Amino acid sequence: MLIALSIRDIVLIDRLELDFGSGLSVLTGETGAGKSILLDALGLALGARADSDLVRKGADRGQVAASFAPPPAGHAIWDMLEDAGIEGARDEALVIRRDLRADGGSRAFIADQPVSAALLRDVGSMLVEIHGQHDERGLLSARGHRALLDAFGRIDTAAVSNAWAAWQGAATRLAEAQGRLAADSSESAWLDHALAEFAAIAPQAGEEAALAESRAAMQKGERLAEDMAAVLAQLMGSDGALAQLRGSTRRLDRLAGEHPHFAEALAAFDRALAECDEGEGALARAADALRHDPTELDRIETRLFDIRALARKHRVEADALGVLQAELQQRRAAIDAGADSLSALEGALTRARDAYCTEAAKLTQVRHAAALALDAAVMLELPPLKLDAARFQTMIEPLAEGDWGAMGAERVEFRIATNHGSDFGALIKIASGGELSRFLLALKVALAGVGGAQTIVFDEIDRGVGGAVASAIGERLALLARERQILVVTHSPQVAARGGQHFLIQKTAMDDQTRAAVSLLDAPARQEEIARMLSGAAITDEARAAAARLLEHV
Repeated sequence: MLIALSIRDIVLIDRLELDFGSGLSVLTGETGAGKSILLDALGLALGARADSDLVRKGADRGQVAASFAPPPAGHAIWDMLEDAGIEGARDEALVIRRDLRADGGSRAFIADQPVSAALLRDVGSMLVEIHGQHDERGLLSARGHRALLDAFGRIDTAAVSNAWAAWQGAATRLAEAQGRLAADSSESAWLDHALAEFAAIAPQAGEEAALAESRAAMQKGERLAEDMAAVLAQLMGSDGALAQLRGSTRRLDRLAGEHPHFAEALAAFDRALAECDEGEGALARAADALRHDPTELDRIETRLFDIRALARKHRVEADALGVLQAELQQRRAAIDAGADSLSALEGALTRARDAYCTEAAKLTQVRHAAALALDAAVMLELPPLKLDAARFQTMIEPLAEGDWGAMGAERVEFRIATNHGSDFGALIKIASGGELSRFLLALKVALAGVGGAQTIVFDEIDRGVGGAVASAIGERLALLARERQILVVTHSPQVAARGGQHFLIQKTAMDDQTRAAVSLLDAPARQEEIARMLSGAAITDEARAAAARLLEHV
């Protein structure tokens, strides 16, 4: 609720402090007195476009500050301010301010903290609704009609919102899986080739070291075999040292009986021959051990080369080839499994979409029922407002699937037809100025208590009407004022008489300059102003009596 409005150096206003109460407040004054200036100043504070022409002539800058009773805890405005880093706004009053320089440019503030004009505009729209004959926001914007219908019908959209979130989540998971599969599939040919190489070689853990050891042993055996062949050539054979030793021993055996020393020598040589036999056996065993198959050496060297080449190709140690092979097999299996899982994800997506469609269809039915009730409520308000031939319709139109969302699968728009037989159309395009204002009032009365800003401003909603119609407008404004704070600029005495507060806007001359002044009227002054509105410049006793009767009957 708007508590106070402070204006400094805006057009014809040099200094103005206004305090507002709850209920219905009316602003009156002669044509050209400056009522529009007051609304322009309020609009500036709420984030309207800053025009340097609004700065009072001769002043360097202008300023408008609006103080509001803090909205209740949980109101969306607090989340907006918290997201913007605005602190200290939950104090006794929420103050929004606009400073405007005469040379152009402006600054916006909330709770004395600088903010963007866009944030000021968003916050202002939550605090105040301004309805004029050419206003294309608020009720005239079809973008907000669906939310208004839901509020009117007390419709819970949580089931549709949850189903939408589940559907979108399933779509995201499927898209991610498809992306991964596409990326993996691009390397499937490489994986198949790599795994074929691994299968052909089939490397084993520790094999490379074992092969290297076997090859080294065979290569060492080749070198030793050459040396052993030379040794054997000297020892073995018919002319070898062992053959000559055995021949000599046989001769000594024939001479052993001839002399005792021959027998002693023979015994020594027999012992030497026994040792030589053992050495010959050891050499034979060594020859067997060093003997190798050249074909096996070629096989070992070839396999060792293949294993090491595979390791270099994949930039891993040879002993890690088995682990890498298992990883490649897992990646290939994941591609196969990914293709299989797509069908499961596609099925989940279909089920989620079907669930959304089911909940959205239920919501559509509930909205149709609420639309009929809203249409009936608005139609009841039209005859007293001299709109007997007019018709109101809440249009519910299915959206293309690409436009479905968390709030349902249809768009909602309030439409009117002003005469019998005429087609329904958008409010702003069909109604004339006076008709549009009365349609907005009828709709506002029907929607009373269903949300929106706590403060509503109507600018000359009664233009072009009088008598019973003006009285009906006043009654409905007073009815709205039970739920909201209503500020209305009016030329109608029937409407002015309904106000709980009555402000008079007048032009005055001061220091050879024209100024606009606003004063809160007491009871006698209020009766005098309503009498002026009834009779014109010359206020008669009859006008005063009529004003008194108007005030008595409200």
